[in-house]
Amino acid sequence: MTFKFNKTISYGVMHLIVAMAVAYAVTGSLAAAFAIGLLEPAIQTVAYFFHEKAWGKIISGTRP
Repeated sequence: MTFKFNKTISYGVMHLIVAMAVAYAVTGSLAAAFAIGLLEPAIQTVAYFFHEKAWGKIISGTRP
């Protein structure tokens, strides 16, 4: 494995842990924390794709 791949995997794990910890702190429920902790990064990944696509169009001078 390359350094960049390892860094990406470790960031993904950290993101899950942080999302779950915040959800647990807010809800006090382990079930909700796991559900939110898994759902939030999945939605964030899709949102990131569209964010990058919009910025690509902004940079190229076309409308998003």
